[in-house]
Amino acid sequence: MRILVTGGAGFIGSAVVRYLISEIGADVLNLDKLTYAGNLESLAPVEASSKYRFLKADICDAQAVSAALTSFKPTHILHLAAESHVDRSITGSGDFVQTNLVGTFTLLEGARNYWLSLKDDARQQFRFLHVSTDEVYGSLGDEGRFTETSPYSPSSPYSASKAASDHLAMAWHRTYGLPVIITNCSNNYGPYHFPEKLIPLNVLNAMEDKPLTVYGDGSNIRDWLHVEDHARALYLIAMRGRPGQTYNVGGGNEWTNIDVIRRICALMDQRRPRNAPHDRLISFVPDRRGHDYRYAIDATKLETELGWRAQETFDSGIEKTVDWYLNNEAWWGPLRERVYSGERLGMLRS
Repeated sequence: MRILVTGGAGFIGSAVVRYLISEIGADVLNLDKLTYAGNLESLAPVEASSKYRFLKADICDAQAVSAALTSFKPTHILHLAAESHVDRSITGSGDFVQTNLVGTFTLLEGARNYWLSLKDDARQQFRFLHVSTDEVYGSLGDEGRFTETSPYSPSSPYSASKAASDHLAMAWHRTYGLPVIITNCSNNYGPYHFPEKLIPLNVLNAMEDKPLTVYGDGSNIRDWLHVEDHARALYLIAMRGRPGQTYNVGGGNEWTNIDVIRRICALMDQRRPRNAPHDRLISFVPDRRGHDYRYAIDATKLETELGWRAQETFDSGIEKTVDWYLNNEAWWGPLRERVYSGERLGMLRS
């Protein structure tokens, strides 16, 4: 089993690489451009393994993609490379179209040519897993959950670019027969998460006694999925999922943004009581443009067809996550100092 992971230095990608090597024993090639969100320090637990290889390359580079496929000869591709931050997409949409759409096209074409070159048994085994987001479905009201047949209705340049890449991936299956599987996941959290996202940003701000910013009134709802549960799901789907199918991956943990922040504050009060109460730091700011109200995933298909279950509740997962950041300043400190210090993103001039 030889697995090519694109974006393996990112948050979810690095969790997948660590899982594949440490728990499965697969040979892994991590192909990553190393943008601001890519961090090879996230692969420190496996970087010395003989099972791990790294290639710095852009998925938009057809020659680099073709050479990687020809030399590594993967049995599976797990495609996670993407621009993924909604706020950044508001002011820099071009990067999202280029990476998420053009990059996916380039990778699909490279994979198709490689797949056609394989002998019968290898061609039957090969899978291309395209990893996407629940944000392609748009926003829910107070009731219901997204299923694999929910209509696409993206709200942001990020989610629109991911929706477009989903359609490309499925078209390459239907037109060319490439054995593509698509996954759409809910909000991930956990260790090694780049500190611009809601949970790591506010954990670190609480540690540094800085404002904990909440968009609007904080009533927006997300379904939280621990990144290690997601990594297990992706491996299972790549191995046993049916080509041409979509599988939704969700943690079944719906929380309002303000309640997430309050839970972080409560944990920080326990861990750093000298600075309590941390909820005094909560600061409400103008809402994000096009802010979807609610996401919620129905993972019944994945659970019944492949037997996957989330192992972490939000309570257990957020405790582990807060503790990880408290104990790993060596990982996040350089990022706060040199890459992203916590300023608000996604603000347009009037």
